[in-house]
Amino acid sequence: MMHHAVLASVAELGPVSQADLGRTLRVDPKDMVAIVNDLHREGLIARTPDPADRRKNAISISTAGSRRLRRTEKLGDEANDELTAALTPAERDQLVDLLARVVSPVEPPS
Repeated sequence: MMHHAVLASVAELGPVSQADLGRTLRVDPKDMVAIVNDLHREGLIARTPDPADRRKNAISISTAGSRRLRRTEKLGDEANDELTAALTPAERDQLVDLLARVVSPVEPPS
């Protein structure tokens, strides 16, 4: 699941540093290293030197990664349609809103 989230974020953000990707997804740096290594090994992302800082790599999605992302998103959409088939469109919208509230980070009181 986290591999999909990382791949989707790389596709959305464009070339992005591993550190920025980890901060965006709130993933521990050592866990992000493992995920990025897995995705790179599978040929789903590319690493290129960051022109602004040669010590960093910019991570971008590969053609194979784009294909995989489209496939997994299609499968996810099909699974969601099957799971929510008994709901009306309004109920589906309500479910999505409620689930978004459950998974959104809780802001501490000011």
